[in-house]
Amino acid sequence: MSKLGKFFKGGNSSKGKAAPSPQEALARLRETEEMLGKKQEYLEMRIERELALAKKHGTRNKRAALQALKRKKRFEKQLTQIDGTLSTIEFQREALENSHTNTEVLRNMGFAAKAMKAVHENMDINKIDDLMQDITEQQDIAQEISEAFSQRVGFGDDFDEDELMAELEELEQEELNKKMTNIRLPNVPSSSLPAHPGRLPSVPSTSHRSRAASSRRKEDEDDIKQLAAWAS
Repeated sequence: MSKLGKFFKGGNSSKGKAAPSPQEALARLRETEEMLGKKQEYLEMRIERELALAKKHGTRNKRAALQALKRKKRFEKQLTQIDGTLSTIEFQREALENSHTNTEVLRNMGFAAKAMKAVHENMDINKIDDLMQDITEQQDIAQEISEAFSQRVGFGDDFDEDELMAELEELEQEELNKKMTNIRLPNVPSSSLPAHPGRLPSVPSTSHRSRAASSRRKEDEDDIKQLAAWAS
């Protein structure tokens, strides 16, 4: 039996112990990754140092140069092993994280399923149908009440439309007659015609004719304004 097998066989004695939690295992893996990362940095530094020594001695001290190259090879081998170990640990950590996530998701889904089952146990489909029918009936009643309130109600205003229109026309005619009586007509000349055809009346002066024409024009304009106001 190999030493590795003996090691794992001897580890079976810890079956009685409780398994570590996923959080503890993840913490241990992260600590291991951090330790190996530091070891990588140290080995890379040693490799560069041994390479520098080999270049320094060169052909002048072949023995020292060869020893430096041998140490460099050993460090490179260790670095390769650490790279492989880190890849394995990283894969294991990701698998454990996924398993822990799946476990939590499954647990929460189980809680949700139990809660949903408990809620549905208190529900009766027949009661739900009755409730929905009651809600629909109450909505119909509320709609009928709203329509009843919105209808126009006449409080003794049943009048004959023809009589009202006839009365309105009489009022408009009275108003028109009042406006017509207030309109002033142009003044009729008060001078009498000449007694003898052959005798012409005296012709008024130019200034007198101008004032008379201006007075008649002003009266005509006032009459037009009154007519326009009445028409509007």
